[in-house]
Amino acid sequence: MAPNTHRKRATAAVVAAAGLLALGVGAPGATAAATPRIDLKVLVVDNGADQVAAITAELKNSGIPYTTVDLTDTGRPKIDAAFLSDTVNGAPRAKYQGVVLPNEAPFGPGSAEQTALETYERTFAVPQVDAYTWAHPEVGLDYTDQNGGWSGVLDGARTQITAAGTAGPFRYLDGPLTFEDNDPAVDESYGYAAHPKEGFTSYLDAPTGGTLLGQYAHDGRRELVVTFAYNQYQKQFKVLARGIVEWLTQGVHLGQSRNYFSVHVDDVFAPDARWDSGRNCTPGDIDCAGGDGDGEDTSTPIRMTADDAAYAAQWQTAHGFTLDMVFNAGAGEEWKSEHGGTDALTTRLLADRAKYRWVNHTYTHLFLGCVQDTTTVPWSCSKNADGTTKYMSRADVSAEISQNNSWASSHGLSTDRTELVTGEHSGLRTLPQQPDDNPNLAGALSANGVKWTGSDNSREPAQRSVGSALTVPRYPMNVYYNAGRAEEMADEYNWIYTSKADGGSGICENNATSTCMPAPLNTATGYADYIVPREARTALGHAIGNDPRPHYVHQSNLAEDRILYPVLDKVLADYRALYADNAPLQNPRQSAIGTELQRRTAWQTALAGGKVTAYRVGNTVTVTAPSGTQIPVTVPEGTKKQLLLGTTTFGTAYAGQRNDWTTPELLQSALKLNLPA
Repeated sequence: MAPNTHRKRATAAVVAAAGLLALGVGAPGATAAATPRIDLKVLVVDNGADQVAAITAELKNSGIPYTTVDLTDTGRPKIDAAFLSDTVNGAPRAKYQGVVLPNEAPFGPGSAEQTALETYERTFAVPQVDAYTWAHPEVGLDYTDQNGGWSGVLDGARTQITAAGTAGPFRYLDGPLTFEDNDPAVDESYGYAAHPKEGFTSYLDAPTGGTLLGQYAHDGRRELVVTFAYNQYQKQFKVLARGIVEWLTQGVHLGQSRNYFSVHVDDVFAPDARWDSGRNCTPGDIDCAGGDGDGEDTSTPIRMTADDAAYAAQWQTAHGFTLDMVFNAGAGEEWKSEHGGTDALTTRLLADRAKYRWVNHTYTHLFLGCVQDTTTVPWSCSKNADGTTKYMSRADVSAEISQNNSWASSHGLSTDRTELVTGEHSGLRTLPQQPDDNPNLAGALSANGVKWTGSDNSREPAQRSVGSALTVPRYPMNVYYNAGRAEEMADEYNWIYTSKADGGSGICENNATSTCMPAPLNTATGYADYIVPREARTALGHAIGNDPRPHYVHQSNLAEDRILYPVLDKVLADYRALYADNAPLQNPRQSAIGTELQRRTAWQTALAGGKVTAYRVGNTVTVTAPSGTQIPVTVPEGTKKQLLLGTTTFGTAYAGQRNDWTTPELLQSALKLNLPA
């Protein structure tokens, strides 16, 4: 063995022993030092780069406390030993459990701040994420012009999680990860793939060979090195974000993250009006000139058949996924009375009632806000004699809720009466016509025991109070309520998303949130070729972003061409191709989603108010928070929760770890968890 190699390994052993001593773990023959306290908080050093912003967004979204040092702020604190650590009751305290840097040395190699940070990491075994850097020996990699390295655009690249990745922080992933390529005319991601040197373990390999993400262990420290550019909205980051955080926190942190996908099917039992490709409006609704339909509406409304209902039940079973049937029983009764007094659809749905979740959508889908004046397009709110807005009465709103509940009870439907979705989310403020909630809505909700009422996420993305109830924002899917056939869907999509010059409405030319398509879709193929992949990508992005908000569509989308299923099929297939069985897609009902959002808000309020203290000493985690506050915690398998007498297994398993919302036990002032050795 060469002398210099022997010396290098011996030095590394000395550094490792020093790290063990710093953590209070005795090296052979050594006297253990006081076990340090590690606060469960992350330090983020921010230079304004997208990559730092992405990791920060993941920390916030997961509910992980962090402190940001803005490098562009001339008044920022200096990174020194006092900023990073101190003592508590005579024992050393590390103020941060992990460090996020824009690159490996943002303060400059050898600078006082960089040296202080590296000494801190080495002393307390605190890991560091290099949010984005290039391939070079200082981060444990060859240059890209050595040993088959490569640099360039990664759009559409098929990368692979390595065995070390799936055995470590990325244990929740299964297969290859393909980088986004949403627009062939735009370069969306750039990276450096290089050959690892000694001490580097790759977690993500590039298709050309070399690594794009991995751990570099050296000099008694560990860095997670990322050599591709990204932002918080890209699929590749969302997929990897959980693993980056678990590596950074060593799998022990406040907050939690799961993947969610719930789909509400509105208007069940009722028919939906149909898009008119000639008039570019929906004459059975109130958006055609002439108020109630620009003359007589001769189109056939869209309504599921018994065969459609049977298919829905079979699809659910085949895909292991439950739909939420958001129903209008009174509208179904009206249909039945107008069609001979029988209804095969209702009979089929009731026969399969136990296979679905059922949500009250009001009895006849009345608009429960202001009294609408539909003599003009768009409609307006009717006025009282004194000029004030005329609203639906509390009695009428309440009757719509209670009659639907009564019908459900008499027909054996199992519902959660705390849940409600009003027709068109009516009763809630509807801009621009109705800037305020119907003042009669809150009382009607309370009288009927409603705690969770659906809202439109595109209008109101934040949860808010409506009297004693809370809203549950829902994502509208671009699978339109007035389309039962793929051609209709593509035609209406063209009208909305093409310029006037191309025969469209031109709405997209004056809308800051969308852009016009370069050309209209082929109505015969446009839905399958263009709309389905785009809508599936959007829905999957929500699902893998720790976002529990449900998506909503309409019963019309399960009828005729059954246009919803290709979107759902792709979302589920793409998810299962990426994620391991230990990270199943969560499919909660509305009340559970509302509760999750409510808890998150309370948690963020407690963090922002500095009312949470959390730390780890050895294998014990202690957390204090305001009384009654639900605390989100993520820990390794094998963690036990300390009871007044004895312990119990903590949390539920997800993505190779355990997490849950929890509180201290009876007669305890703090939450205590015992980590596995």
